[in-house]
Amino acid sequence: MASLADVFGVTPETIRRDLTLLERRGSLRRVHGGAIPVERLGMEPTLVARSEHHMDAKRRIAARVLQELPADATILLDAGSTTQELVNQLPADSRFTILTNSIPIAASLVGRSNITLYVVGGLVRGVTGAAVGDWAPTALADVVADVAVLGTNGISASRGLTTPNQAEAAVKIAMVSAAKRVIVATDSSKAGDDHLHRFAHLSDVDLVVTDTELADEIAEEWRVAGPEVVAA
Repeated sequence: MASLADVFGVTPETIRRDLTLLERRGSLRRVHGGAIPVERLGMEPTLVARSEHHMDAKRRIAARVLQELPADATILLDAGSTTQELVNQLPADSRFTILTNSIPIAASLVGRSNITLYVVGGLVRGVTGAAVGDWAPTALADVVADVAVLGTNGISASRGLTTPNQAEAAVKIAMVSAAKRVIVATDSSKAGDDHLHRFAHLSDVDLVVTDTELADEIAEEWRVAGPEVVAA
């Protein structure tokens, strides 16, 4: 702590506060005497853990994404806490055809008479509840969807959209390829994080919906790279 405080010219209390904030964001894990990036620990937040963070922002983001979904559209829904919140907010009379590799999302939609539901199958990852593996990209190869709504673990102008798991990245790549329009729903805590596997460049994305905590200069960097960016 003391060495970091000396380097940045701040008090140890400021360093402790900032490390605590970064740990809450899931960017690092506190250890004795400092912190380690989660990538070095081989860690990936569970769906439950993600659902406990930034939920006010995720609710606003989901509500904004909902405005972008045309009536009777065919929609690809990625696994994740923000896409799950989108499903939670679907009005009872919504009429969509939804394809998803998320087991929790599929379970939420079972019994919705106005929803035509397709589950993209494969090996289910306990960490995220997502079905992955060769079956999923193969099933999506011949799909044409109106909209894909995807989450991301990291997003930056230089590296694009990234995720820690190769199998999940493969499904996301297939969703991007299958959709006429790609929407990324992500809270601002993911900004600047780069993970091991890229599944899209920002130029592949039509719209990024995020929250008002995103710095204006970062939003502008993303716009220059390709997509429309809106804050909810």
